[in-house]
Amino acid sequence: MSADRTATAPVNPTRITSIDALRGLVMFTMIYVNDIAGAGKIVPDWMVHFSERHQGGSGMTFVDLVFPAFLFIVGMSIPFALGRRIGQGEPLWKTLLHIAGRTVSLLFIGILMVNESPDSGKMGWSAPLWVTWMYLSAILTFCSIAVAPESGKKLWRGVNLGLRVLGLASLIFLAFAFVGEDGHRIITLSPFSIHTEWYGILGIIAWSYLVGALVFLCFRGHSTALLATMVLLLCCYSADRKGFFGGFWVNRIVGIGGLAAHSAIVVAGLLQASVLTGTDSRTARERTRFTLWFIAGTAAGALLLNPLYGISKNSATTSWCLWSCAITAGLWLIFHWLCDIRSVVFLAKPLAAAGQNVFLAYLLSDLLPSALDLCGLGDWYGRLSQPSLTCAIARSAACAVIILAASVGLNRLGFRLKL
Repeated sequence: MSADRTATAPVNPTRITSIDALRGLVMFTMIYVNDIAGAGKIVPDWMVHFSERHQGGSGMTFVDLVFPAFLFIVGMSIPFALGRRIGQGEPLWKTLLHIAGRTVSLLFIGILMVNESPDSGKMGWSAPLWVTWMYLSAILTFCSIAVAPESGKKLWRGVNLGLRVLGLASLIFLAFAFVGEDGHRIITLSPFSIHTEWYGILGIIAWSYLVGALVFLCFRGHSTALLATMVLLLCCYSADRKGFFGGFWVNRIVGIGGLAAHSAIVVAGLLQASVLTGTDSRTARERTRFTLWFIAGTAAGALLLNPLYGISKNSATTSWCLWSCAITAGLWLIFHWLCDIRSVVFLAKPLAAAGQNVFLAYLLSDLLPSALDLCGLGDWYGRLSQPSLTCAIARSAACAVIILAASVGLNRLGFRLKL
């Protein structure tokens, strides 16, 4: 009875604890699996990407769920971030400018990250120095230091702006200074070109966020329209596999098949979030019923489409997308009942705190190896994962906990990253 009473109240429109907790869990898992991957063959098959041990096979491990789960959460977060702007009466052009700025920023950082193997000899300075400097500059570029009103807001606004300008100038300098092992540069002016190879994880998030944000602006919380868009995007993936978009100019910028598949996951997150923002699903029972049907529908779709392309993260197949949506929605429902309905917040409080500053945690986790190498501690850190699997698991888990704790601590001090 108490659950129903709690559920009939409007859900907090600015911060949803269950989404933060799920985001924190996904970021913990991401840091953990990225770190333990360095331990090599002692890691069992189920702790690495399915494709690493089964070339050309069909299947997925929990590691293959991490990235799509983050995309799903991106979709769930969009209605609250953009909805707040719209609710405050922000003009459409300003919202579009914000979306474009966020997309370009993520693409820029993503391109720098995939070019993180500079040639020390050709550049004249060490690769760990370039990588460490790049991540520190990225952190400064998007930093936001919050202070109490009485502490001099005007002064700190100037400090924030100064740090961001310094970080951006450093990133531009590093982009032009980069020389790869094969002699390529990230940016050349004559002729103008940007060396991408691929856009990296952040780049994929950027393109998918762009599609998801535009879909939200078009349909807001209309679940039927969101479901139709999700299905259409999955159909675009199939059409691309059949060569339908072969001559389309967008393919020269970003592959339509991958873009459609990853964007479908973001739109699925939008659809799931409609139970928190829409007017048709206000009670715990209605939200649970919707989510269970969502899980059943996406799981059924994954089973039916499995014979078509199989389950593959690298190929972003439709079955992989739908399984990822079903599993992530199930995890969110657990957190939703614990945090938003039953208010058993203490069980998920550490994860929810970690989930409020994940971009910083992500950059810190990628910064760590190069920073240790720069300090001459890389070999020492590597030995912590040897010679047993137990040591590797302990090191990776400790690494994830420390990085998330550091991001939480910085967040409480008022230091966070804003895009």
